[in-house]
Order: sequence, then C-alpha cells, then structure tokens
Amino acid sequence: MPLDDVIDSPTGIQLHLRRGEVTAQVAQVGASLRHLTVGGVEIMPPYPVDQPTPSCSGVVLAPWPNRIRDGVWQDGDVTRALAITEPKFGNASHGLLRYTAYEIAEQSDEAVTLRAAIVPQTGYPYLVATSVTYALTDAGIDVTHTLTNRSADPAPVALGTHPYFVMAGVDARELVLRLPAETYFETDDRMLPIGESPVASGTDLREGCRIGDVQLDTGYANLHRDADGFVRTTLTAPDGRTITLQQGEGFDYVQAFTTTKYPGQPLAVAIEPMTAPAEAFNSGRGLRRLAAGESWTLHWGIRFS
Repeated sequence: MPLDDVIDSPTGIQLHLRRGEVTAQVAQVGASLRHLTVGGVEIMPPYPVDQPTPSCSGVVLAPWPNRIRDGVWQDGDVTRALAITEPKFGNASHGLLRYTAYEIAEQSDEAVTLRAAIVPQTGYPYLVATSVTYALTDAGIDVTHTLTNRSADPAPVALGTHPYFVMAGVDARELVLRLPAETYFETDDRMLPIGESPVASGTDLREGCRIGDVQLDTGYANLHRDADGFVRTTLTAPDGRTITLQQGEGFDYVQAFTTTKYPGQPLAVAIEPMTAPAEAFNSGRGLRRLAAGESWTLHWGIRFS
C-alpha cells in the first residue's frame, strides 16, 4: 500500500462502491461508512475528505461500543485499566479500533472487506481478529462483522457501529424517528448508565417522534424484532420516504443521538446498533466471551424506500 495514499487523507484510503443507483464511500481509518446515496438521494452525510472523522461517524466500535467508567473493569480476579479516550468525562470510549487504518482485504465494484487486529495493549491483553464487509444492495447496504479470538484465553468482546443519517432535500427536523424499544438507560452527567426504565414521554419512540421535538443521546434495550429476526428503526420524511436501519441477531441494543455539530448539517441523527450497552465490561450485559479460536459473525444493514 503506497504510504502517500494514506497520508493524503486523515481517514486513509477512500473506497468507492457502486451498484446501479446505490453508491457508498468507506474510509480506511476506523473502517468508517462515511457516505451512502440511493437513487441519487443522500442518506448519510458526507464530511470533508481533508478532515478527521467527526463524532465517530460511521466507525466500527470494538471490542466495546459506548463507554467504560474511568476505563476500569474487572476481568475475573484482575482489575484492568484502559487508556482514557474521552477526557471530558474520564471514560474509555468506543473501543480500540477507532483510529486504526484497516487492511483492505478484498474489493469489487459493489463490496469491500476490511480487516484489523485488536492487539494486546494497556487494559486489554487479548488478540482478536476482526473484519467488516460492506456490500451494496439494490436499495441500500448490508454489513457483516466477524470477530475471532486468537488468544489462548477467552476474550471479552462487544461491537457497535456509529452511522449518521440525513435525507437530502428534507429538513431533518421534520423526519420522524421510530425505534421499537421497551426500555431505555438513565445516565449520569458522564453519560454512564445508572438505571433502566420503561420508555415514557421524551424517550418513547415506538410510535414515532419528530426529530425537531427531541434531543437524544439515549441507549435503548428490549427491542422488538420482526418475524424475520431483524430489529428495524426508521426515519420517515413527510412524503413517506423512509430510511430503515435493520439489526440482526446479537445486536440487542441501540443508541439514538441527535446533534447540531455535524459538519455541514444543521441537524443529524445517529442510530447506533450495538451488541452491548455502555459499561458492559463491568455489568456483563451483552458481553460475549469468545473461547480460543471462536468466531462471532454479526449482520446489520440500511434500506431506503
């Protein structure tokens, strides 16, 4: 891989995919899904190629999504301390691959596979091989993740991803967000969970809520799955056009986040599929321990209709 290709952009080599009227752009750093259009309609917001990834946009989060309080967790009888990567709140945030330049393993016009290893380091003494495949469909994109434990001992893992959404030509405040969750996580001033409650006014998105009427940085659990096994969260425009994020087996949690700070966008919303919520390394909730040599494969995707 020519070094100049990486240096030219803070997010590494840019990978462009096309299938009919569907296009996508994937950045090498963080294996980030950074842009998606369907039928000429932009449904994931781009950002300048000469800038680092803003707000973790589209990045793969492994071996944990969200936050770990003080970066400290209990690994059996051993207390481990991770590097603090969210100094504002004093947490270890969004895993260990956020700034990794992935290996580009396979690429075609319609799909790309990237690979990266989580290597033993401060607070995480395990070797885990990871891969992510982005494959375009006629109406969006399918994403497949695989994690394989290359350590001699069982490795604790969880995974998430951080896509942002807009709909070109539509005021984001007018989009209606529907999220089929029965409970949400209450958080403290460091955005860490302190309890779980049934959804209520301001957090209940089951019947839909106009984005302009809410401010969200909220984790959800007890998700409803459709008959085919997918959890579906939707963003619907006033004219009925809909972005659907679908979470396969293992993605049992989701974070919804609205922001006015995304570059070039007055308002954007992140819908983040996760296999575990914040603090999973301490609570154990959603945390999976892969045996030596064991693999775990996960699926999610986006559709526009």
